[in-house]
Amino acid sequence: MEKILKNLIIVESPTKAKTIKNFLGKDYTVIASKGHIRDLPQNSFGIKIENHQFIPEYRVSKDHTAIVKELKDLAKNAQTVYIATDEDREGEAIGYHIAMAIGKDPQSLPRIVFHEITKNAITHALEHPRKLDNNSIDAQQARRLLDRIVGYKLSPLLGSKVQKGLSAGRVQSSTLKIVVDREKEIRAFKAEEFWSLDALFNKNIEASLVAFENEKIDKMTITTAQRAHAIQAQLLKESFKVALIEKKERESAPSPAFMTSTLQQAASSALGYSPKKTMMLAQTLYEGVQTHQGTQGVITYMRTDSLNISKEAIEAAREQILNDFGKAYLPSKARFYSNKSKGAQEAHEAIRPTILSFTPVVAKNFLKPDELKLYTLIYNRFLASQMNNARFESQTLLFESKSGTFKASGRKLLFDGFYKVYGDNDKDKLLPELSLNQEVSLNKLEANQHFTEPPSRYSEASLIKKLESLGIGRPSTYAPTISVLSAREYITIEKKQIVPTEIAFTVIELLEKHFPQIVDSSFTSNMEERLDLIAEDKGDWQAILWEFYEPFNEQIAKGKTAIESQKVVVFTGENCPQCGKELVKRKGRFGEFIACSTYPVCKYTENLSKKTTATPKEKVKLDVPCPECGGDILERISKRGKFYGCGNYPKCNFVSNHQPTAKKCPECGYIMSKREVRKKEVYECIKCKFKEEA
Repeated sequence: MEKILKNLIIVESPTKAKTIKNFLGKDYTVIASKGHIRDLPQNSFGIKIENHQFIPEYRVSKDHTAIVKELKDLAKNAQTVYIATDEDREGEAIGYHIAMAIGKDPQSLPRIVFHEITKNAITHALEHPRKLDNNSIDAQQARRLLDRIVGYKLSPLLGSKVQKGLSAGRVQSSTLKIVVDREKEIRAFKAEEFWSLDALFNKNIEASLVAFENEKIDKMTITTAQRAHAIQAQLLKESFKVALIEKKERESAPSPAFMTSTLQQAASSALGYSPKKTMMLAQTLYEGVQTHQGTQGVITYMRTDSLNISKEAIEAAREQILNDFGKAYLPSKARFYSNKSKGAQEAHEAIRPTILSFTPVVAKNFLKPDELKLYTLIYNRFLASQMNNARFESQTLLFESKSGTFKASGRKLLFDGFYKVYGDNDKDKLLPELSLNQEVSLNKLEANQHFTEPPSRYSEASLIKKLESLGIGRPSTYAPTISVLSAREYITIEKKQIVPTEIAFTVIELLEKHFPQIVDSSFTSNMEERLDLIAEDKGDWQAILWEFYEPFNEQIAKGKTAIESQKVVVFTGENCPQCGKELVKRKGRFGEFIACSTYPVCKYTENLSKKTTATPKEKVKLDVPCPECGGDILERISKRGKFYGCGNYPKCNFVSNHQPTAKKCPECGYIMSKREVRKKEVYECIKCKFKEEA
């Protein structure tokens, strides 16, 4: 006789399932779907278009077949099946696909939502279930189909016209254009010379020239050495006195608790974490870690664009501030913040700690070093957001002579306010006490040469800030977008700066000419707003998709004949030693190489730096099927060393620099390779580059 389950709760993540199970009794079984269990097929378009209607052809992925069977069996014997996926559009869509995969009417299953994985939150969610939100599901489905249309139709065109293996995407390509445009500005920049006059008065007061002969001196006023030295010579002859003593009190207000974009920016700037690493760590902190109160989530949901904080959390923060720092640090009223950006999910919360007693000092005994650093950043930012302003006294002194005026500035901290929680306040820069009209001696006066500098390249943090300001993408897309651009070798990250590769310029130039809307930030932002309208039941997802699809499909058809090939083939003037035909220089995924012009009829290749035919090596077959076609994966040797490729090449182009394994990526379900990083063995997803310790 089959066992009857009272309650089945389905979540996405095994860690999340384990944490929730800790809070519930024997009447509940909690199981993870392990991410998306249904999606569009990998090797075909997967969208039928009939009578102006888009019909997605969803499939259960091979690596999720077993878990779907298990879910079906459990659901069949459960009295109540709860959908408990994340409360965002993607989570809503995952819940819908879970219901469809197990043969249930999506609207018949109770849906529970929570912003934090704590006992109180889970209990409250179970007491207040709702139904799956069809509008959010439609909005996510529209996004998925839109991205499939762009990627599936435009990427092959780029491959045929520019270089094999290239990709394009609605958010990806508009982001790449921003990076390329900045690099163009840098390359076109011409430095201009300017000079400053910097003085040292008695009592070691540093000051800069701000006026000369009644002319205001700014950055570009003095542009030649001749004039700078002439002013210097004149001022050295003159005497100075104090012309102004000004003291003003200023306040500095705390920043609100983090949302996704600001967390990624702060973690990049303060900790040097990539957005991808930040989100992986935040996911762990959200889903559950060991604490002094058992295993539970220690931060609220980390994919959010809301600045809202629950009243209970604000009250708890105010109580802790009063207890830890005293009344002087507690505002008379609670602070509330609002997000001015369009489409912000105000029903959600900002990212905050869930247990204020789990302070960074306590957390040090439970969290890994990288987790602790990020948690401390989140904890301190939240607590500081509910504290009083810091107060400063800004100080200004003006020293005047017959011809010139110098300005000196200082600052004195009067009350540290919210800085108290950070414990790393800037040091005061105090100016000495002087009196009005007091004579001061000019001890040193230097004429210093400078040059204007080009705009700086984007860092991952500043690029995310730019994307947010333009309305490109949403919290869940920032980190994956940068990861894809890097994986596709459109960008490299050098000393925390994002540098576009040369192929990026070629691709953007082609897209700007033939598909301008794909790289237009305004178009991309507007499409995000239209997706938001679908979620708000103010737009028809089929109509919005068709409005995009029809002209785009015409552009694709036109582009197949109208776009000239951008591929560069340079004949070397030498003949192939195997077939006698001409050799050409080509560009591949590993750089430039010499190959026979008749390829693939003749597969002769040469290393550019060392013109020798690659020595044939025995091909070793791995016990891992090719994830693309199911064929054999072979160990091969090239001019760059060992690599792994599909035995069905050139029909199948699967390749990996590191040994593939049968292990599946918990993020995207693709196979993972095994490699050594900093003397530690790790598994790395061949597709999305997710890493975990072996």
